[in-house]
Amino acid sequence: MTTAMGAALRRIQLGNALSAFGNGFTVPYLYVYVAKVRDLGASTAGVVLAMLAVSALVVLPLTGRAIDRRGPLPVAVVGTVSAAVGAMGLGLSSSEVQVIVSAVALGAGIAVIQPALATMIVWCSTTVTRSRAFATQFFLNNLGLGIGGLVGGLMVDEAHASSFVRLFAIEAAMFLVLGAAIATVRLPGAPKVEDEVPTGERPRGAWRALFADRRMVWLCVLGFVLFFACYGQFESGLAAYATEVTRIAPATLGIALAANTAAIVAAQFVVLKLVERRRRSRVMAVVGVIWTVAWIAAGLSGLVHGAQAVATTLLISTYALFGIGESLLSPTVAPLVADLAPASLIGQYNSAFALVKQLALAVGPAVGALMVGHGMSVAYIGMLVLCALGITVLSLRLGRMLTPAQDNPHRAAAAGPVSRTAADAEAEAAVAVA
Repeated sequence: MTTAMGAALRRIQLGNALSAFGNGFTVPYLYVYVAKVRDLGASTAGVVLAMLAVSALVVLPLTGRAIDRRGPLPVAVVGTVSAAVGAMGLGLSSSEVQVIVSAVALGAGIAVIQPALATMIVWCSTTVTRSRAFATQFFLNNLGLGIGGLVGGLMVDEAHASSFVRLFAIEAAMFLVLGAAIATVRLPGAPKVEDEVPTGERPRGAWRALFADRRMVWLCVLGFVLFFACYGQFESGLAAYATEVTRIAPATLGIALAANTAAIVAAQFVVLKLVERRRRSRVMAVVGVIWTVAWIAAGLSGLVHGAQAVATTLLISTYALFGIGESLLSPTVAPLVADLAPASLIGQYNSAFALVKQLALAVGPAVGALMVGHGMSVAYIGMLVLCALGITVLSLRLGRMLTPAQDNPHRAAAAGPVSRTAADAEAEAAVAVA
C-alpha cells in the first residue's frame, strides 16, 4: 500500500510540475500578448487578466461539492481539459471576444485543478508525510514556473504572433500531460485520513459545517491576510512602488522576481527539515515577522535618495525575504487545511481555502495599485507592515485553538495516541448538526 501510494503521489507531482512549466511560458507575457501583439489594447488586456480571477471565483464555490461527490480525480481531469482549451484558445484568438472567452476557460480550469490536486495529495499522504508532500508540490511549482519563464523568454518575439502561438500551444500540451498523468493514478484503497475516504454521498449542509468550525474560519481569515500581504502585491502594488518610488528599472524588477524564486528553490528543503517537527502555528507566526522585515526594507528603499545601489539591494532583499516566508508556509498551511477537514469534506475545505486565496489575489492588486498610484506610498507600506504583524498575532491565536496533532503532527505521532479535546468534539458536533 505504501509503495502504491508513493507511486501515485510521484505521478501527481510530476504532472503538476510539467503543467507549471507550461504555465511559466505564458504568465509573464499575457499582458503584452493581448495588448500589443494582438493589438487589442491595454483595456482588453486588463479585462483578460480580470477574467482569470473572476472565473475562478465563480467555479470555486462549486468545486468542493463536485470533489466530495465525484472524487478529485475526474474533477482534476475536467479542469486540465478546460485549461488546455483556454490556453490554446488564447494563442489562436484575434478578437476581443475570443480572448476573453478563452481566459474564462483557462482561469476556471486552473481554479478547479488546484483544490482537486490538493485533495489527491491528501488521499495519497499521511498526517506525518503531508507537510513534505505539499512542500514538494510548492517547490516543483516554482521551479517549473521559473524554468518555463526563462525558456519562454528565449522563444518569444513580440514582432511575430506565431512565437506566442507556440508558447500557448506548449502550455496547452502540458495541461493535457497533467490530465493524462493523473487520469492513470490509482488512489489508495485504504484511507490516509482520520476518517474513511468518502465514496458515497457527501453530507448536506457542508458550507454550514465549515462555517461552524471556528478553527477553519480563523485559518481562512489568516489565509486572506497572508495572500493579500504577499502574492496580492507582487504584480501590482509592490511592482508599482519599486518603479515609481524606489525608481528601479523594469529589468531590475525581473532580477528581484528571480531572487524570490531562487530563495524558494534554495531554501525549501532546508527549511522543511527545520520546521516539520515544530508547531505549525509558531512557524506561521515567524513568517509574519520575516515579512514585517521585508516590508520595512521595501519602505526604506523608497527613502534612500542618492544611493540607488542601496535602494535596489533593499528592494531585492524584500523579494528574497518573501521567498523564505513562502517556503515556510508551504509545509504548514495546506496540510493544516487537510488536517482540519472531516474526511467527507476534504474537497470542500480545500476549495474554500482556494476561494479565500483567490479573493485576496483579486483585492490585493487593486488596493496596492490604487494606493501607490495616488501617491499614498507611506500609507501603503504602513498598511502592509501592520498586515505582516497581524499574521503573527493571528497565527499565535490559531495555535491556541488547535489540537497537538493538528499543530505538530510529528510530535503527536511520536507520543502515540492522544485523547480527544473539547475542540475536537466541538468540530465533530458542528458537522453532525449540519
